Amino acid sequence: MAHSSNTTQKLEITTLEGWLWDAACKIRGEIEAPKYKDYILPLIFLKRLSDVFEDEEKKLEKEYGSRKLVEKILAEDHTLVRFYLPPKSRWEDISRKSTGLGEYVTDAMRAISRENPRLQGSIDIVDFNVTAAGQRIISDETLKVLIGVLGKYRLGLTDVEPDIIGRAYEYLLRKFAEGSGQSAGEFYTPREVALIMAHILDPRPGEEVYDPCCGSGGLLIKCAMKFRDNYHNNPAIAPLQFFGQENQHTTFAMAKMNTFIHDMEAQIALGNTMEHPAFLVREGALKHFDIVTANPMWNQDFEQKVYETDAYNRFGYGFPPSSSADWGWIQHMFASLKKTGRMAVVLDTGAVSRGSGNTGKNRERDIRKYFVEHDLIETVILLPENLFYNTTAPGIILVINRQKPHSGEILLINASKLFRKGRPKNFLPDESIAQVAEIYRDWKAVEAISTIIPLADAAKNDFNISPSRYVTQNGKDETLPLEDAVVLLRGAEEERREADEKLKKVLAELGLEI
Repeated sequence: MAHSSNTTQKLEITTLEGWLWDAACKIRGEIEAPKYKDYILPLIFLKRLSDVFEDEEKKLEKEYGSRKLVEKILAEDHTLVRFYLPPKSRWEDISRKSTGLGEYVTDAMRAISRENPRLQGSIDIVDFNVTAAGQRIISDETLKVLIGVLGKYRLGLTDVEPDIIGRAYEYLLRKFAEGSGQSAGEFYTPREVALIMAHILDPRPGEEVYDPCCGSGGLLIKCAMKFRDNYHNNPAIAPLQFFGQENQHTTFAMAKMNTFIHDMEAQIALGNTMEHPAFLVREGALKHFDIVTANPMWNQDFEQKVYETDAYNRFGYGFPPSSSADWGWIQHMFASLKKTGRMAVVLDTGAVSRGSGNTGKNRERDIRKYFVEHDLIETVILLPENLFYNTTAPGIILVINRQKPHSGEILLINASKLFRKGRPKNFLPDESIAQVAEIYRDWKAVEAISTIIPLADAAKNDFNISPSRYVTQNGKDETLPLEDAVVLLRGAEEERREADEKLKKVLAELGLEI
């Protein structure tokens, strides 16, 4: 199939989606739908790298007067361009290849990672020549067609927005993850949620930004874009530094590609943050950051030994129940903050209400009580239903600030009705994002949307800080989502098991074993 390139049409989001759907259709049947992104995204990334390299070569050609001379200079000095692509790894060469294509593309990507060490472990992890049961997973013929489709548009500096990988990733997840039952929400945060968090965190020059479960890097990237909007790439302004850790290898690779394509100073580590945090100042001591932003998997089930044997002093305010690690994640993030730091985390709604109103002890409520009483919680934002890819349940954004400008108060924002219907997911329009950001920035109460409560009010409500408790809409309180009810049930069962064990011990001591 001949390589074609459209040099005039700007790649708008609708064009992007149609293009990706066309690409996905070309490999349908040979590859399972959830794995489409594993093959399509590295090729899009390679196309982007190749087109940007070509743009920079043309710019140098104007300066030196000869393409041949530019090639010779670049072969000797890679620092003149953002990244260097060996001639055989460029899209033009790859698109002309017809035999041995899988091996050729794999070698090309590995050559790029050798020339650009920051890309090692990302672009070079996919083997386009791999076989299963003696047959190629993606044949050379199909790969040739796919490359032809992906060569349709230029992805250079002026052709597309920098977030091309992120937008492509979002589309492929939305299109295929739901139908396949894949938990896409583990590693992708809807764009508008990430934008609200970036507005709230509002990164400042020279700050260090950390995401302990960074997925494809979207939250870090939105912070970078917010910073660039504020400071317009002023070279006199100290840049941000970014740090992320991700447990899934293919998603970790996407994060490295995504941050690289955005020219971010980013260190992305692979591994399980709760068990083996990657960023330390010394053995047993976490590195501290100005900003922490995250969307951990909701209600994860970690064994109690993760908390009980922790070597990093992260869980001093209580061990969360096995049924939900939400307050385990919060404590890790809090332990990773500088004394002047701030954080925003996306969780399910139950994180700010579970256990309140129960008689006796409740682990989540007791940890939440500590954070409220020590005036660390700044804001809670209730999001609309059906925003996230792996659940229809609403989420919340919890904001913690170690230097709250409004001490003794908590701002509660009920944004649950500020959405528009979409297919298949709802979304927050730009005006709603701006409204929530303005309410936070101006610290104001808006009828039926936000209120400001003193800490004493949270205490009166047994440390339930769900916005729906204080800001009702249509005169009705929000009902408990089914998923929260399931988590509550798990927690109650765990408490019952603990009580049974204690009873057995007491009876054993009395010689009344049962």
